[in-house]
Amino acid sequence: MELRHVAYAVAVVDAGGVSAAAEAVHVSQPSLSRQLRQLEADLGVTLFERGSGPLRPTRACLALLPALRELLALAGRVEEQTAVHARGGLDRVVVAAPNVTLTDVVSPFVATLGADDPVLDVRPEDSRLPADMLAAGADLAIGTRPPAAPARWRPLATLPVWAYVRPGDPWAGRVQVPLSELVERRLVLLPRPFTSREALEAALTAAGAPAPAGVLEAASGPIAQALAAAGRGVAVVSDDARHDLVPLAVRLPAGAGDAGRLTIRLVVAWDSRAPAQAGLSALADRLAAFVTSRYGG
Repeated sequence: MELRHVAYAVAVVDAGGVSAAAEAVHVSQPSLSRQLRQLEADLGVTLFERGSGPLRPTRACLALLPALRELLALAGRVEEQTAVHARGGLDRVVVAAPNVTLTDVVSPFVATLGADDPVLDVRPEDSRLPADMLAAGADLAIGTRPPAAPARWRPLATLPVWAYVRPGDPWAGRVQVPLSELVERRLVLLPRPFTSREALEAALTAAGAPAPAGVLEAASGPIAQALAAAGRGVAVVSDDARHDLVPLAVRLPAGAGDAGRLTIRLVVAWDSRAPAQAGLSALADRLAAFVTSRYGG
């Protein structure tokens, strides 16, 4: 079955006959009639009643007509989207990133986009590197490790990892806590694939610090903060604050980290071979500018 044959059949129904349809689709009447018969052969049904008068659609034709119209409309949308990608434009962009980044960075950014911007779909990825995210089909991938060529990447943000305590906690009046003191408390941490956990453990290793006095694992940042609000420990996550918790910067030993604080460095990456790589690069720049305006440098 060929799409042009489907279009001819719909044209005959809409025009009320072969002559008018042939004029509308710029095909000779004999050729149009032959191709209608070919469509009937392909489908295995008679679409038109043939007699002395004009062709009339059969009951089968009328029953199939909505599906035939839908098929033509879908083919039109495919052609439109193909044309967009062929000229390097963007229509729909898949962004893969850790859950926290999707919630606190990507989602607020999506809310700023206009009607002429591409639609952003998101894909949570807490255990994959940006290179693996791109290989799995993401258009933009956000993570902590820059991928190798042919991917391209740019710095996205340096975000703090917070130690969250309850308002009544003895540390609540502080703005920061040394890493050496933090490990003396019971900590609520995310599993190891999460960037905040990796950043904390890397800092402990670099400082030669002991393991925390106790660890309670939580499945997500919001749950970690909920457990901290319930008095189960100090939540060490990069999420925005919830439950009226007090965020404390984690101070690293002298000479370590960004301004001596525990942070996560994020990059955003894309495939340099993509037809729309210029548009992806521009979108990555806009996302980075948004992060800077929202969180600072």
